[in-house]
Amino acid sequence: MESELYLDLDTLIHRFDPRTKIFVMLTMFVVILYYEKPLWVFSVSILILVYGIVSRSLVNLKRLRHVLIVLGTSSLIMWAFFSSGDTKLFWFIEVEALQYSISRTLVMLSMVTAGIIFISTTRNEEFIIGMIKLGLPYRVGFAISTALRLVPTIVGNVFTIAQAQRSRGLDLDSGNLIERVRKYIPLLIPVFISTIRNTNIFGMALEAKGFGAREDRTYYLETNYKINDRIMFAILIVIFSVATYLNSTGMDQIVGLIRF
Repeated sequence: MESELYLDLDTLIHRFDPRTKIFVMLTMFVVILYYEKPLWVFSVSILILVYGIVSRSLVNLKRLRHVLIVLGTSSLIMWAFFSSGDTKLFWFIEVEALQYSISRTLVMLSMVTAGIIFISTTRNEEFIIGMIKLGLPYRVGFAISTALRLVPTIVGNVFTIAQAQRSRGLDLDSGNLIERVRKYIPLLIPVFISTIRNTNIFGMALEAKGFGAREDRTYYLETNYKINDRIMFAILIVIFSVATYLNSTGMDQIVGLIRF
């Protein structure tokens, strides 16, 4: 199973400084949360999709399509159920509640998409270097980088151990969902033991190499702002300023909406 989402491509987005990509993602997160009306949210979703098309990273959405379908369907139903309005549409659903549920579902799916685009275009090393240059302490950045690297390793261990147990005759595929989940629980013990052992070896390797012996350090990966990054920052400032102004006018709010 391929657990790595990063796509090694040579696109304009891939060539951005990691700090630029971080600010693009954060700006999209903030701007899309401004609005309530579906059409306004959809306009920001289009920007995110265009960004993803340029980066050629939307192919990773196929790998998460089942999760996105479940999240989108459940969100659409739950937001319509836990909100109401003045205009009756059908049964217990009001027009305002339906509009709000559509917009919140778009917000959630768009934020997930923006996150996937970021992961697909940014290596772990680039992300950590970007955060360090933004002021994050190196030790914290190293801890985050290590955690991100351990996730694919742990997932790979789970599948390796499961295959080993299948070869010994353990049936992990029969029965209903609860029974199959129960069969996987004993596999967590060797996964935890393997993870603890690898972590201990990793810690000894860091001590042997003198990790943290010096406060000032150099980095193999060097990143710098280029003209494309400056242009993107200018675009982000314009988008954020326009979105903030429109939000301040109140035109994006759904009149008559009652939220619980």
